[in-house]
Amino acid sequence: MTEIGAVALVIVILNLVVSYRGFKDTGFYYKYAFIVDEILVHKEYYRLISSGFLHVGWTHLLFNMLSLCFFSADVEAVLGIKNFVIIYLSSLVGGNLLSLFIHRQQGDYSAVGASGAVCGIIFACIALFPGMDIGFFGIPLYIPAWIYGVLYMLFTIFRIRSNNDNVGHEAHLGGAFIGLLFAVCLEPQAVKQHYLPVLAVVAPCLVFMYLLVRKPHIVLTGNTRGPQRYLNIEDRYNQQRAAQQQEIDAILDKIHRKGINSLSAEEKQKLQNYSEH
Repeated sequence: MTEIGAVALVIVILNLVVSYRGFKDTGFYYKYAFIVDEILVHKEYYRLISSGFLHVGWTHLLFNMLSLCFFSADVEAVLGIKNFVIIYLSSLVGGNLLSLFIHRQQGDYSAVGASGAVCGIIFACIALFPGMDIGFFGIPLYIPAWIYGVLYMLFTIFRIRSNNDNVGHEAHLGGAFIGLLFAVCLEPQAVKQHYLPVLAVVAPCLVFMYLLVRKPHIVLTGNTRGPQRYLNIEDRYNQQRAAQQQEIDAILDKIHRKGINSLSAEEKQKLQNYSEH
């Protein structure tokens, strides 16, 4: 697992180029980042993919790319370049869709990073080679891949439940599940030889998905008193428009009382943006 696959090298270069642009250009960063309202309300679905090529900093970027390099060659050798790309992009989108579902009530929630896609490749590799040894950065300790997979699933679910850090664990879980699922579908004969370890890895995720749909208050912080009213996209859009209208009304009232020259540059820009819609 020390070699890097050919397609993974291209993915690494793309991540380096796009992430570096995001480091230098805040406007570029927010134009392509994963932001709930921009996706659900403004239908900017491209963010489900573009956000996966942005990162918050060099440490975030390098950790993801190193993790990808460690597992890419084995997956590419077994499944081929085309299927590797399919797993990578599907895991990226799948992870972001799970994150979108969980955070659908938090319009300002944002995230970036290739972690969901990388987790998809890692767990595809675990599905194909559950008996291989996996080590940890800087620690001379190795455990079977399937045990690592089970522990990672449980840890990720716990972190989603506790919701006390700034890591997109939902994208990790969704990406890992999609990657494992695709590997099973694309190479069923290889997985059939060791289906019990694979089932052990996927079981925590399946339980989580069931509870997420049927009893979300059990697995999500903030819903511990039971289900809350769900706001659909139209509700969210109407709320956003109402808040914007209140802001514009306040600006117009200020013009009436003090004249247009009393407006700040920001208020003038908001008024101009509103008049253009």
